[in-house]
Amino acid sequence: MRFATLFSVLLLLLRFGLIVESIIVPVDFLALQAIRKSLDDLPGSNFFDSWDFTSDPCNFAGVYCDDDKVTALNLGDPRAGSPGLSGRIDPAIGKLSALTELSIVPGRIMGSLPHTISQSKNLRFLAISRNFISGEIPASLSELRGLKTLDLSYNQLTGSIPPSIGSLPELSNLILCHNHLNGSIPQFLSQSLTRIDLKRNNLTGIISLTSLPPSLQYLSLAWNQLTGPVYRVLLRLNQLNYLDLSLNRFTGAIPGQIFTFPITNLQLQRNFFYGVIQPPNQVTIPTVDLSYNRFSGELSPLLSNVQNLYLNNNRFTGQVPVSFVDRLLASNIQTLYLQHNFLTGIQISPAADIPVSSSLCLQYNCMVLPVQTPCPVKAGLQKTRPTTQCSEWRG
Repeated sequence: MRFATLFSVLLLLLRFGLIVESIIVPVDFLALQAIRKSLDDLPGSNFFDSWDFTSDPCNFAGVYCDDDKVTALNLGDPRAGSPGLSGRIDPAIGKLSALTELSIVPGRIMGSLPHTISQSKNLRFLAISRNFISGEIPASLSELRGLKTLDLSYNQLTGSIPPSIGSLPELSNLILCHNHLNGSIPQFLSQSLTRIDLKRNNLTGIISLTSLPPSLQYLSLAWNQLTGPVYRVLLRLNQLNYLDLSLNRFTGAIPGQIFTFPITNLQLQRNFFYGVIQPPNQVTIPTVDLSYNRFSGELSPLLSNVQNLYLNNNRFTGQVPVSFVDRLLASNIQTLYLQHNFLTGIQISPAADIPVSSSLCLQYNCMVLPVQTPCPVKAGLQKTRPTTQCSEWRG
């Protein structure tokens, strides 16, 4: 029966005069037909205009071939502002045995991700972002042993991240942000993994010491419900250049050693950390956001090397180091937010001329404000903390 179907397709192709050299294998031809039937252009899109099955499918928009097989499938118009596609992904997509790349531009693709995708054993790049894909991530994706990039961000995915995904040996980019994933972070074994983006999910639990490989350069776990200490985990990640752990429930101190590698953008806001932040002398960091945590202790003068520093809404105590003032007045610090802490003073003249390009907020600390500066609305109207909250403040 299967042979008869393939033979019929071949006769159909020959009937319309296609040259044998331009005919893809019948299995791929049928798979493309099924994919086309399950998808449509959204109003304003004309992506499928070129998909005329009386001509060579290798000339279709988004279809790339090598000899007689489809090797890459980029569905939808990639131009900015394109409305994209609607419909569902047909399971026949797994019939494209030579497929190495599959991407779908933002649109209104719904339904679950077909388990049959794992049949395309040569797949290296899988990106279906900013659609409405629902259901769980198929654990069978672990069969794609050569997969390097998995991007399923900005969808409606639920369930946990399959532990088997962490066993992919060649994975270098994992982007699952803006979904509804829950459960804990699995252990990732790939030593070439450089990017993990899991922000804005519902992940819980602690990060085990061996969950994340030292090869990571980009890590974003913001807007989850992760708990537990992270300092031992961070000590292993000595190649990071971006770190965002904001809006979680992490605890414990953060040792100064974690700042000995060149973090270029650090955001740890709205967590439940405890301890003193101690970055090294030679670090140049454009932005450090430690706001909305429970950090404590005195401010390290080394943090004054940061251009945009957000330390507000923590439990920092003591005097603000003179180096902060010097760099602020020299326009080397553009943003210095220290509001809502327990700081007891800052050595700055009331007549100091703060550069227009710089922002300083000191209110709601255990000090009488030496200078009046604009603060964000969220800082509130109270200038100082009540004396009952400032056990170390005398006057």
